[in-house]
Amino acid sequence: MKLLRCKADAEDIVQETFIKWLNAEHEKIQNTKAYLIKAVTNNCINHLNALKRKKEEYLENFHWPDFIERLRDSDFSRIDFEAEVAKALTLLQEKLEPLERAVYLLREVFDFDYTALQELLNKKQDHCRQLLCRAKRKLSEETDQFTAAIEPKKTALLDAFKRACDFGHANDLINHLRQDIGKPLLENN
Repeated sequence: MKLLRCKADAEDIVQETFIKWLNAEHEKIQNTKAYLIKAVTNNCINHLNALKRKKEEYLENFHWPDFIERLRDSDFSRIDFEAEVAKALTLLQEKLEPLERAVYLLREVFDFDYTALQELLNKKQDHCRQLLCRAKRKLSEETDQFTAAIEPKKTALLDAFKRACDFGHANDLINHLRQDIGKPLLENN
């Protein structure tokens, strides 16, 4: 396995060698162990050489101009954006309580007014203002140190957030935030 660095290929070669050994003339083999080791080694080398030839043939026949054109047409900016959004939402999940997170996302990102927050979360407007203030304070405390160590996670919150951004309505996100808080779900309109 060390020679091939692929467990499946190594198992295949051992099996092929064993099948060949079953059909070999055992009287001519003086040292079975040495014969099998040498046979497996040779089969591994042959396999690696075949892979090398296939790779060279592929690269020789590869049409670079088409590949470069496809790369130019690709939009890679979205990859970095999604990673940053995932990191930000992970930070919100780590630093904020569910109610603070709901108020912060709905007010700061989706620009819900305090009247709408009061209805959605069943909290007074002053309480929502206080929750937003507390969330902002928590996020400003040591955020630089925290973001360096944070690993973005693929979560249901991230999926709901992306759907809310892409489609312009926040029902899935609101339902997710309400579930997180422990409130009943909204009816989808």
